[in-house]
Amino acid sequence: MGISAKELPLGDVFTPNYRLSIPSFQRAYIWQPENIMQLVDDLLEACKTPGTPYFLGSLILVREGGTRYEVIDGQQRLVSLSIVIAALRDLEHDPEWMGLLDKLIVDPGDKLRGIANEPRLTLREKDAAFFREYVQEGNLEALFDLSDEDWTTAAQRNITRNTRRVYDALADLGEEERRAFASYMVKMVTLVIVTTDDLDGAHRIFDVMNMRGLPLTASDVFKARATAALPPAEIDAYAARWDDIMEPLGDDPQSTEEFFETLHMIVTHQHSTGKLIEEFLADVLQPHIEAGTVPAFIDGTLAPYAAAWQIIAHAPETVLPNEVKERLEALNDYRHHEWKAVAMWVLVHSYRKLGSPDVSPFASRAGRAARTKTTVRELGGHDEQRLIEVLTALERVTGLDTLNRVDAFTRRGHATAAIRDLDKGYPTNLVRGLTVRANDRLSALVRLHGEMQGDDDLVRLLLIRANEQKAGMRLARPRKLSVLTIMPLDIGRSASFAHWSQDDHDYWMYRLGDMALAQGTADQLDKMNEYAPRRERMLMRADSRRFPLTDGLKDFNECTPAMLRHRQEETIQLIADYWRIRYDENHTDLTAQGGEGLAETAAAAKPAHGSRRVTIRQVVQAGLLIPGEKLVWERPRKGERWFATVTEDGRFRLDDGSEHSSPTAAAKAAAGGKASGGLDVWKRTSDGRRLSEIWKEYRLKAQ
Repeated sequence: MGISAKELPLGDVFTPNYRLSIPSFQRAYIWQPENIMQLVDDLLEACKTPGTPYFLGSLILVREGGTRYEVIDGQQRLVSLSIVIAALRDLEHDPEWMGLLDKLIVDPGDKLRGIANEPRLTLREKDAAFFREYVQEGNLEALFDLSDEDWTTAAQRNITRNTRRVYDALADLGEEERRAFASYMVKMVTLVIVTTDDLDGAHRIFDVMNMRGLPLTASDVFKARATAALPPAEIDAYAARWDDIMEPLGDDPQSTEEFFETLHMIVTHQHSTGKLIEEFLADVLQPHIEAGTVPAFIDGTLAPYAAAWQIIAHAPETVLPNEVKERLEALNDYRHHEWKAVAMWVLVHSYRKLGSPDVSPFASRAGRAARTKTTVRELGGHDEQRLIEVLTALERVTGLDTLNRVDAFTRRGHATAAIRDLDKGYPTNLVRGLTVRANDRLSALVRLHGEMQGDDDLVRLLLIRANEQKAGMRLARPRKLSVLTIMPLDIGRSASFAHWSQDDHDYWMYRLGDMALAQGTADQLDKMNEYAPRRERMLMRADSRRFPLTDGLKDFNECTPAMLRHRQEETIQLIADYWRIRYDENHTDLTAQGGEGLAETAAAAKPAHGSRRVTIRQVVQAGLLIPGEKLVWERPRKGERWFATVTEDGRFRLDDGSEHSSPTAAAKAAAGGKASGGLDVWKRTSDGRRLSEIWKEYRLKAQ
C-alpha cells in the first residue's frame, strides 16, 4: 500500500492535479446551515490575521489513476468550500476575479489538448447533476428560485439552504473584504492530503486519524499535564477525580473541546483563536502549576463548571427552580452557543456547592441514593433573583443577535464583556454584553416586519416565542413541528383567493402573519390551494391547536389581507413583548410604526436583499421584462419547444392558457412536472437572454 501525505493550500487542491469524486457508498452531504456558517465565521475571523495560516484538517483520498481520486474523508468540507467560492463568484462584479474564482471549482478544460470542461469535485450520482448545474456552474439565481417540491434528496435541500445562508453572510461584506477573504482562503487555508492506492488502506488511515483505537482528547492532555505537577501521593486520587468530573460530559471530542474553549473564555475573558490545547495549557493550567494550586483548579474550577455544562444540557432533569430551568431550555433553542459561557458563570456563582462530589444538581442519578434527595439549599443556592435576571437578559440578547444575524466574533465579544463585568460585581442592567442598544432593537423590529423566507429554524423559533408569550407559559412541542403558510404558493387556481391581487399575495407570502405552527411535516399542504382545507388540516391535530396563534385560525372563515395584517401585528407585538423591545426610552410603542416607519427611524438598518426570492412582478416593475413579450424553452435533442408570455400582473402564461407565479412553476407545468430550475431554461425570444441573467441584473441593482 503506497501512502503519501503533504500539506497544501486550498489553491493547490482545487486545481487540475486533483479531480475529486464522492463514491456511491459514501453518505450524502449532511451539513446544515449552522455547520457551514461556523466554517465561514471561523475563516472570516482567521482572515483578520492574514499572515497566519488556518489548518482545515486532512483529506483522505484513494488514487484511481492519473489525477483522479475518490474522497474517503473530507466530503462535507469540500462541498461547503465549493459553496463558499460559488457565492463569492456570484457576488463579484469584476470579470477577472469571477474567472479566477470559477477556475477553483470548475476546470475550464482545453479544447486544443482535448481536456474536457468538468467540475473539480463530483458528488454522488443522485446529487452530482444538481450540484454542478446550480452551484458549480454559477446558476445561484435559479437555485434561489427553487422551492421544497423541487428537491429530490435531503442533500439537495442542504445545498440550497446552505448556499442561501452563505450568500447572505458574504453579501453583507464589502467588495474588498470579500476579495481579501477569497485570497486568504486560496493562500492561507491549508489541508493535509493523505493519498493511498487502495480502499482498505484508506479506511485504516481514517481510523487512525480519527483516533478510534485509543482516543487522546483535549481532556486527556490537560489531565496529564495537571497531574504531572502533583506530589506522587496525590496523582492517583486527582487523576480519578478528574475522570469522575469529565465522565458525565461523554466521550465526543468535539463536545469536550467546546467545553474547554468555553472554560478558557470564562477564566481568561478571551475567546480561543483555534489553538485550544496550546492556549488552555498556557493561559489556564500553567499559572496553577507554577503556584502549586492544581487541586484547587480541579475542585474549584473544573468541577463546578463541568457541572454547570451538564445542567445546561439537561436542565429539565435538575432540582433547580422551574423558572431557571425554563430560561435554560429557552437558551438551548438557539443554534449558536456563545451564551453558554455566561450561563455557566452565573450558575457556578449561584450555587456554592456545584461540582461537589457529595451533592448533585440532578433530581435522580445512578449511584448514591443520597443524590436523589438533593435540594437547592443543599447545593448552596443563593441570590436566585440575580440568576433569573442574568439568564433572562442573556436569552434576550441571544435572541436579538440571532434575529439580526450578528456574526460569531461579535457574539463572543458580547459573552466576554458580560463575564468581565459580572466578575466586577456590576448589577445586571449595567453589564455590557447583556444590554440591548436602540439600533439593535430597531433592526430586530424591522426584520420582524420583513420577509422571512429561507430560514425555517428561525421562523419556527419566532413563532414559538410568540405563541408562548400569548399562552403565558412554555408549551410542549410535538416531535415534528413545522411552519406552514396560510396561503398557497400559487393562488391562480384558487377560488378562495380569487379576490386577491398578485401584489398583496407576493407581499404577505413570506411574512410572519401568513405563517403558523402545526404538527407534522412541512409538505402536508402542498396540494391544497383553498383556504378552508388548509386551515382544517392545520387545526386537525390537538398538538397544533395548543399553539394559540394557530388555534386562532378557527375564528376566520376567509383569508384576507386584513386578517394577515392583524396576525402580523399581533405576532410582532408578542415577540417584542417577550424580548422587551416594544417600547423605546420614551415609552413609545415602536410596533405601531410599521415596517417602513421603523426602517426610516433606524438609520443604521439597511434592507437585506441577499438571497431573497425575486418575483416576476418585481422584474417587470423594474423594466427588465415587458408585459406581452415572449419567452421560449427549447430542447433540441428531444424536439420539444414551449412558449410563455409575460402578463401585466407578473405571471407567465403558457400556450394552454395556464398562468404561473414563478419561472420554475411554469417550466414544471410545461414539461408535465418533470422539470425544475426555470430561470435557467427560459430565454427571451428577442435577444436569447436567459432569465437567470435578468434576475441577477435585478438583484445587483436592488443591492
